[in-house]
Amino acid sequence: MNTRRRLTGVVKSNKMEKTVVIEVSRTYVHRLYKKVVRSSKHIMAHDELSCQVGDRVQIVESQPISRNKRWVVEKILRHEIGAEPGTVEKEKVA
Repeated sequence: MNTRRRLTGVVKSNKMEKTVVIEVSRTYVHRLYKKVVRSSKHIMAHDELSCQVGDRVQIVESQPISRNKRWVVEKILRHEIGAEPGTVEKEKVA
């Protein structure tokens, strides 16, 4: 096994060619205030697997591919079923 970091996150955008934006979220307890804090980070990753918005993916660290891409989508853990968020079908009123 290699020592490259691996993170899991949700695909938020796939509007670029072979690039996806992934949101990686984490929760931790604040050291001083003992409150649960949620933080998230958007990471651009190289995508050869053609991920869709909403998919849960695992990304792995790699050498720099471009100015913003230092991660590669390793595998899709769960596919999002249904339409993309933001697309709403209009109901016909009779």
